[in-house]
Amino acid sequence: MIRIDENAPEFCLPNQDDVEICLRDLKGKWIVLYFYPKDNTPGCTTEACEFTEALPDFNDLNAIVLGVSADTTKKHRQFMEKHEIDVTLLSDEDTSMMQEYGVWQMKKNYGKEYMGIVRTTFIIDPEGVVKGVFEKVRVKEHVQKVKSELESLQV
Repeated sequence: MIRIDENAPEFCLPNQDDVEICLRDLKGKWIVLYFYPKDNTPGCTTEACEFTEALPDFNDLNAIVLGVSADTTKKHRQFMEKHEIDVTLLSDEDTSMMQEYGVWQMKKNYGKEYMGIVRTTFIIDPEGVVKGVFEKVRVKEHVQKVKSELESLQV
């Protein structure tokens, strides 16, 4: 797992519109990078909708919000249309970015072990350095916690 004060690993992934988004192109902005397990599941839908609702606040803080899962760009488009989501969603189908960030981990569910995405959020400063890490995120009040942390980092 990437830690605070480490450089964020470089990435280039397609967004929901099949446009490549790269970390290097976002220099100069704060980035809220959140990893989530799957489109159209209850927790992930709530998280995406709450980030969408808070986008004006993040814009005011010179921050871009990016969600990442292993879903295809087509699934992202359908998810966004169905739930009116405005957050940019990136598709990491081969999980290489998730592995670099340390969020692709062994999980357990009903006694079965499998590799999966651990819900995690990173705050990356305008120079590309990680300044906040939220591990094993609980969706309830998460967006507000991220916004508060971002505000305190900018003081």
